[in-house]
Amino acid sequence: MRSAGCVLNDYADRKIDPYVERTRTRPIASGAVAPMEALTLFAALGLIAVGLASMLNTPARLLAIIGAGLTVTYPFVKRVLSVPQFVLGAAFGWGVPMAFAAQTGTIPELAWLVFGTAMIWAVIYDTFYAMVDREDDKKIGVKSTAILFGEVDLFVIGGLQVLMLFALVLIGYRAELGFWYYLSVAIAAALMGWHQWLARDRQPAGCFAAFLHNHLIGMVVFIGIVLHYTFNQTGAG
Repeated sequence: MRSAGCVLNDYADRKIDPYVERTRTRPIASGAVAPMEALTLFAALGLIAVGLASMLNTPARLLAIIGAGLTVTYPFVKRVLSVPQFVLGAAFGWGVPMAFAAQTGTIPELAWLVFGTAMIWAVIYDTFYAMVDREDDKKIGVKSTAILFGEVDLFVIGGLQVLMLFALVLIGYRAELGFWYYLSVAIAAALMGWHQWLARDRQPAGCFAAFLHNHLIGMVVFIGIVLHYTFNQTGAG
């Protein structure tokens, strides 16, 4: 569904992307792929997703319907709402409650906490991303949190980063995670500071680098979780 969403996003932006420096080489904008070809691929990916969702239990299937709605809605909300990054975060993070529902049949408080953290993270890194295109977006009328936050963009991102770190600590407490996890959260905090430094001048190259390097945060936290369970199981054995 994420791939389907990316295809639909490029289709929806096919008349905008040619006027934005960073996106003018995208397949549809550059003419490498025809709009109808993109819609065909979107439909094919959607059908595959429906087939996969049909194998899940009832709670997960119901959540999949909402997830599909978020995926289809996001490419168009940037024309209406000033906070499309929140919709993107909800779409990207919706796999969290779906996974809990598929495995346990329920959606505990921990699931919503992880979902909220994933959504905040998406707003953080996609605002860095939107800062790259801010001037172009203003000219063509596309809305974003980068435009909404304006001159206090880095300050607001910093607040969201602190909120995300607090949420990660709560997740560790709820899930009874240990040293390795909290060490990974500390490293993630250092990475967030580095991203602020990269974007300090609000130059497109620095903002784009801050966006790209956010994957390191996900990798570090994932490694921390893996190390926690690895050493816990070893100790129990």
